[in-house]
Amino acid sequence: MAGEIAITSEGGQYNGKMTPFVILSCMVAATGGIIFGYDIGISGGVTSMAPFLEKFFPEVYKKMKEDTKISNYCKFDSQLLTTFTSSLYIAGLIATFFASSVTRAFGRKPSILAGGAAFLAGAALGGAAVNVYMLILGRVLLGVGVGFANQSVPLYLSEMAPPRNRGAINNGFQFCVGIGVLSANLINYGTEKIKGGWGWRISLAMAAVPASILTLGAIFLPETPNSLIQHNKEHQKAKAMLQRIRGTNDIQAELEDLIEASNISKSINQPFKRILQRKYRPQLVMAIAIPFFQQVTGINVISFYAPILFLTIGLGESASLLSAVVTGIVGTSSTFISMLIVDKLGRRVLFMVGGIQMFVSQVIIGSIMAVQLGDHGGISKGYAYLILILICIYVAGFGWSWGPLGWLVPSEIFSLEVRSAAQSIAVAVNFLFTFIVAQTFLTMLCHFKSGTFFFFGGWVVVMTAFVYFFLPETKNMPIEQMEKVWKEHWFWKRIVGEVSGDGKMEAP
Repeated sequence: MAGEIAITSEGGQYNGKMTPFVILSCMVAATGGIIFGYDIGISGGVTSMAPFLEKFFPEVYKKMKEDTKISNYCKFDSQLLTTFTSSLYIAGLIATFFASSVTRAFGRKPSILAGGAAFLAGAALGGAAVNVYMLILGRVLLGVGVGFANQSVPLYLSEMAPPRNRGAINNGFQFCVGIGVLSANLINYGTEKIKGGWGWRISLAMAAVPASILTLGAIFLPETPNSLIQHNKEHQKAKAMLQRIRGTNDIQAELEDLIEASNISKSINQPFKRILQRKYRPQLVMAIAIPFFQQVTGINVISFYAPILFLTIGLGESASLLSAVVTGIVGTSSTFISMLIVDKLGRRVLFMVGGIQMFVSQVIIGSIMAVQLGDHGGISKGYAYLILILICIYVAGFGWSWGPLGWLVPSEIFSLEVRSAAQSIAVAVNFLFTFIVAQTFLTMLCHFKSGTFFFFGGWVVVMTAFVYFFLPETKNMPIEQMEKVWKEHWFWKRIVGEVSGDGKMEAP
């Protein structure tokens, strides 16, 4: 076929090209990233709006407006306020394990559809909230939606994409997260100016827009060939879909790999127990370590609480929301750059560059706040804007490294037989530590003060070293042949050795 790209790996040759059908399907599925990003961005904005705080969190409002004796770092320290932000992530953590069963038993598409519907209900409840209980119940429903979407969408994108374009396609999820955060920041900046103090309702209810797109779009989404093979013994439907998404009739090599992986998958009844076996040890470690490290970069400190952070260093309410818009633009732009280069430079290079960039900027931010911002009073406008620039540098580093790659790498390294379970573990770990960071940050800021940035900077050093020593390069490797990267890695080959057909270990 003219214009066709041959995708070659050690295990054989996959034929195919990037087709409009794949691009359109992945664009619709990646809307799941927009709902996640919108929620991250919107919560930090509305919790900095005085009318919202006055209605639902009057004690915080009083400390912010009236009590000048309280430290700059402690004005927003409220467990009820952080429960509003973090309740979503506990709900998401629980929901992702239900999503694993749905994804494995029924396919990726039903799981995406369930996520969109739950998020839509949560958006409606949040926008109509008259008390804090309705508000938090709405957040729980949003969490169920995000739990299902985050479990299924990265898998869907990785399975639909040709191997040589998998990084760019999957990074589209984080790009959509960035679009969601940016959209939320822009809406918060606009609704904060609405007279009457009800603008926060629009901010919360507008989450229904991306949720509606995802829910309606999911109805028309095609199922992935991997999932069709799992649920269709004849394989004809899967073969036809594979031919359609690859734009060629010559898909036999890839189809045979998918069928072989599916046969192994069908012999496994307890994938969560299976993943504990030694042959899956590298994948299990990555399923836990990568989402953990993604959260202790400190990014959600910026995403959730950017407006509050900017209020802390002395910017006004409107200027704080505008500053959050600026960081949103930077994050989205850098993720787009990552989409363009991840399949050329590889995952490890971007992890290294981003890690160094984040560490340096965090150390300088912490140093400036330690020297210039005391417990009371403000900070000069010059230093405030310098901190804003440094936060943008930090966000850019995250945007082309741990942001998109934290979702890409776990979704592409798991064998089909444990893929759904492993993705659930990765999402659950992500939500667990998102919850912990969200629930503790305002208290941490109160007690650690500027040392908060040194705390997260230290973790960035640890995680950059971890990637350097333990994460193999996975670019251009077909997803069904990914086990080779562990057998060839200097450390993991000692663990996995050579695996026989019955799954038992043989000597390396």
